[in-house]
Amino acid sequence: MEDQIKQYWFVMLLKGPNRNQDSATAIKIQEGHMANINRLYYDGKIKVAGPFGDNGSWLGIFIFDSPTKEEVEKDLKTDPAISSGRLSYDIRPWYTSPTGSFTPGKPKK
Repeated sequence: MEDQIKQYWFVMLLKGPNRNQDSATAIKIQEGHMANINRLYYDGKIKVAGPFGDNGSWLGIFIFDSPTKEEVEKDLKTDPAISSGRLSYDIRPWYTSPTGSFTPGKPKK
């Protein structure tokens, strides 16, 4: 079954260096963050996204289905939470079988 393993990109979302926005600005950034996740999901680029629930320095994860790390970084920079410095990230290659949530292609709406 080794020939069925595919590379994805695991993105750990971390607390960024600029988290001192006022509450109205933080809400607007979060709304943009969620809209960007939805866009990337329906473009077939993000397979998994979600926050951690313990308020630690690891805030959430993305699993990207992209051919290169550079493409993932380009897509991450479209996220207002990242571009504002509210979040930062660490990207690692990650491997699994492309089944279930990891079925290639765009999800059906």
